[in-house]
Amino acid sequence: MRPVSDNHWPMRYIALIFAAFTALPAAAQDLMTAAEFDRYTKGKTLFYGRDGAAYGAEVYLENRRVRWSFLDGQCKDGEWYEEAGLICFVYEDNPDPQCWSFTEGSGGLVARFENNPLTTELYEAQDVGEEMVCLGPKVGV
Repeated sequence: MRPVSDNHWPMRYIALIFAAFTALPAAAQDLMTAAEFDRYTKGKTLFYGRDGAAYGAEVYLENRRVRWSFLDGQCKDGEWYEEAGLICFVYEDNPDPQCWSFTEGSGGLVARFENNPLTTELYEAQDVGEEMVCLGPKVGV
């Protein structure tokens, strides 16, 4: 998962995000282990929201590979691994680990960006069963 961006979210997903926010428990759950995270995410496309707005989506592939997008048509491939009880992601454009703690609530995943926990907490909107759109590379100028 990549930290903060101000990209726009398709309007049809706004209701899904708000539904996820209202279903979240007040208290934090136990952190997910790497095995639990892998079981929960593998083969899914999860859409995430933050502060009542869209944040992005991630496709969870085999062998802990991922594809992230801020829903702007630009996608970044990466992979995740467990380190010190956190789930850390590295992407093709940024080899610096971005580490998150994940808990599972009644509304889905809650992810806290542990590189700076005060900046980003994400909530799973839903596995909506749709593909994330990744446009090809920009050709020409």
